[in-house]
Amino acid sequence: MGVGRLDDQDYPVLTMGQAAELLDVQPAFLRSLDAAGVLTPHRSSGGHRRYSRRQLTLAARIRELFDEGMTLDAAARIVGLQDQLDTANARIDTLEAREARHRGSDGPAPQ
Repeated sequence: MGVGRLDDQDYPVLTMGQAAELLDVQPAFLRSLDAAGVLTPHRSSGGHRRYSRRQLTLAARIRELFDEGMTLDAAARIVGLQDQLDTANARIDTLEAREARHRGSDGPAPQ
């Protein structure tokens, strides 16, 4: 494994057992996320599930909502909408910064 992969959030390095232990869940919880299509782990050449750090973060977020009484479908939908909102807000920030730089190079904005 290259050292650069240690920083790769998407590199599937953790086994199901390791992932379950880190999340303090049963492996069945991770299998249910896979079966529902919410979280699709990488498969090793032997067919074993391998999880990335990004996938563990997603599973932890879903687990929190699940523990609050949400169904798996509802938790997955909420996490998806939160991610879309974060993406939209980042895009707005980028566009606002670009507009501010543009206004700064052209002088004050018309009133």
